[in-house]
Amino acid sequence: MTTSTKLGSKPNKYVVTNISISDKPNLKGDWLNIFILLLLYTLQGLQLGLTSAIPILLQSNKNVSYQDQAVFSLVMWPYTLKLLWAPLVDAIYVKKIGRRKSWLIPVQYIMGSFFLYTANDINDLLPETGKPNIEKLVYVFFVATFLVATQDIIVDGWALTMLKKNNVGYASMCNTTGLAIGSMIGSVWFTLLTSEDFCNKYLRAKPDTEGIVTMEQLLYVWGIIFMFITTLIAIFKNEKDCSLEDDHVKLDIFQNYRLLWDICKLPTIRIFAIALLTVKVGFAATDSVSPLKLIDAGVSKDDMMLINTSIIVAKIILPLIIARYTSGPKPMSIYLKAILLKLLWNIAFIMLIYYTPKLIKMNGLINIPIYYYVILVIILSIQEILNYTMFVALLAFYSKISDPRFGGTYMTLLNTLSNLGNAWSSLTALGIVDLLTFKECSFDSKNNCSSPDLQNRCITDGGECVVTVNGYYIEMVLCTIFGILWYGIFKNILKNLQMKCPSQWLVNYAKKPITKNVFTVTVT
Repeated sequence: MTTSTKLGSKPNKYVVTNISISDKPNLKGDWLNIFILLLLYTLQGLQLGLTSAIPILLQSNKNVSYQDQAVFSLVMWPYTLKLLWAPLVDAIYVKKIGRRKSWLIPVQYIMGSFFLYTANDINDLLPETGKPNIEKLVYVFFVATFLVATQDIIVDGWALTMLKKNNVGYASMCNTTGLAIGSMIGSVWFTLLTSEDFCNKYLRAKPDTEGIVTMEQLLYVWGIIFMFITTLIAIFKNEKDCSLEDDHVKLDIFQNYRLLWDICKLPTIRIFAIALLTVKVGFAATDSVSPLKLIDAGVSKDDMMLINTSIIVAKIILPLIIARYTSGPKPMSIYLKAILLKLLWNIAFIMLIYYTPKLIKMNGLINIPIYYYVILVIILSIQEILNYTMFVALLAFYSKISDPRFGGTYMTLLNTLSNLGNAWSSLTALGIVDLLTFKECSFDSKNNCSSPDLQNRCITDGGECVVTVNGYYIEMVLCTIFGILWYGIFKNILKNLQMKCPSQWLVNYAKKPITKNVFTVTVT
């Protein structure tokens, strides 16, 4: 199919020539590249997994509030704001080293150094007794997330040129599977292998006073692994020289930022951006607050991590299965089906959180029956299946509409919009759950326990602050209603967007004045 569109006579605008898109993936010749991408995304997931483990460790500390959790959630904002420096990653590089390797090698060496630094400081960051230094934790992990966000820009852009054009849909499979493996190692191992209770219960014949490894030892090992793998890639993996291709365009920094602005002006991107910025509101309370509420109810952090480990196989295999469907021409149709099911699944979490205290406590003591673990695993497993279905479908769509010549910038823009939607909705959900919760002192109904002084007064008088209205349930209902409205508005819009001609998503820069006012897009 050939499409012609008027450009006008202005020089230094954008032109598209001979863009070919195939709907028939064939991995022959790309298996090694698939493995390398899996490895790079696994390294990325390792850091993200470590960061995601911190809130669970903090929640087990009675001195940490939901406001503290909201403050720590700020560490993920570099992932949201990475669009600010993505054009620099696309524009500045050493040609002899490679466009992506010029950034990947130093960034990953610095990430390895971060693990070594954190290993020396981890006991101060997460002390066994007393309240953790939230401010210092935020500073350290904010820098770590900045590094991993930069690595994500690099790898996302490299995936578009490392794989054959007809296989770029598999980049989403590499992304999700690699992140699942890395997150498991980073969060589950960090929490369980360093836990005294877990190791004594499951891994030791005789009890001891700490885990089978310390946090410090584990972080040292990860730092060394990071640097070793980075060295291998630097030596043995050659990067494709895209400058030899006919449609290659080399842009300077200013032109990259101008390109970013022109992408944002595309009508398709504007509509898509609104959808991405608001879609996560429907699940904000489920994804951000529910795990912490389970810990508050009496489910231990070790149990939560063990359950996550039990479903990790599904997390790894699921993207491989989903990729068969999302690599086709209509990934957003699968995305929409998963959204609707996930909104309905909010009801399951409301019921789970409500009945958990009744099921696991007897005479004031926690005694978790086996059937409760079965219920918990089923609910969390279905939740993960829906999460990964949405994630793989969305990334597959990104890969199909992104221009590989500006892959780092284009993919980062789309990922940033999604991450920004997740970040602000998560921060809001964590921040307002306490505001929607109402309490009163058991001995004084006029004392609403709304401040630390009132809480201390109640305890001093021999009472306790009793929850009269649980803000979690109010928040869950509001989020679900919003999600249903969102689905009704955007269902047909997203289905129409995925059927748009590829030229509706592309802007290409021509350095020299354009003498012709017609361009041709060839789609096969």
